[in-house]
Amino acid sequence: MKVNHLNLTVDDVVAARAFLETYFRLKCIGSRGDGFAALMDENGLVLTLMKGKNVHYPQTFHIGFMQENESKVDELNLRLKQDGFKVDPPQHAHGYTFYVNAPGGFVVEVLC
Repeated sequence: MKVNHLNLTVDDVVAARAFLETYFRLKCIGSRGDGFAALMDENGLVLTLMKGKNVHYPQTFHIGFMQENESKVDELNLRLKQDGFKVDPPQHAHGYTFYVNAPGGFVVEVLC
């Protein structure tokens, strides 16, 4: 069994959608204005975004996107940094990893 659907409440659906499409290759499969978007990855995960007010996830909450290798993690880290996101360099922890605050009010971990 695998998790194949996740819903995130975000404060900016349009910005969160653009971020996930741009950096994590998700494809929009449906949307309703600026209040809802359904995205899918190449493995069949459906990630839905719903607009909410005063979105506050717990401090340790995050979603993760596994990369093929450390080089891919480094490339994504550099790309995000060049595009103006505040990201620390990847570290060897429970994997080779870094975190980024995504538009919409949630955190993304990138790791291998």
